[in-house]
Amino acid sequence: MLPRCGVRLDHKIKKLLTGQGLASARKHTLRSLRANRFPLEKKRVIETFDPVAFEQIRQRYAVNNPTEDWRKYLDLDRWIAINIRRIRDIELDLARRKRILDLGCGAGYFLHIAQLLGHNGLGLDLDRVPMFAEITSLLGVRRVIQRIQAFRPLPDLGRKFDLITAFMICFNGHRQPNLWGVAEWNFFLDDIAKHLAPRGRVWLELNRESDGTLYTPELKGFFQKRGARIDEHKIMFNSGLPEPASTSPVAR
Repeated sequence: MLPRCGVRLDHKIKKLLTGQGLASARKHTLRSLRANRFPLEKKRVIETFDPVAFEQIRQRYAVNNPTEDWRKYLDLDRWIAINIRRIRDIELDLARRKRILDLGCGAGYFLHIAQLLGHNGLGLDLDRVPMFAEITSLLGVRRVIQRIQAFRPLPDLGRKFDLITAFMICFNGHRQPNLWGVAEWNFFLDDIAKHLAPRGRVWLELNRESDGTLYTPELKGFFQKRGARIDEHKIMFNSGLPEPASTSPVAR
């Protein structure tokens, strides 16, 4: 028994030395302080949907095999679970009220859950999928209709945001010959910085390309020079969008 106790003690000391223990204690404390917030449980979130209205949407758009299409987002069990995980990853369940801009908001599930927690959300997306328009309307998620394109700024959104997110990004020319490189991403980051409140955060999640990669070594280095923390497909800026440590003209 003594050796096992020793192992457990060593593990606890290691957690403290690496900061894991302090981070865990911080999250536990904050969750205790936010105990009166909406409970982040899949069943409780799904219960906030009007079941009759959502079933009518499902019947209009469901197909026999929806896995390869946008109709897959009718699977609430799967996508509410995914978006609860996103909320927890970003720690929106712990944060004070934030103004959030979600780029490519799709069906609006992420913003809906954020709003249940008291945050204020705005989506930005195309208007080519009627199902998304119906679901976001059902959930009370506000959208701006705009295509995100290389070297074109976002519209004036009338406010600054504490958090800008984009999940499963496709606007970067995903799996297309015109996949964004450093120049396109540099313009995009400079542009969204204009919509960011002081010390605001940016959370981007990339899709894998056809060759299995997420970014070239050059692009990864560029993100890091801009101050990003990178965790595989996640590109995170935790305190604004500073200019790179060394800048050089970027050709278009």
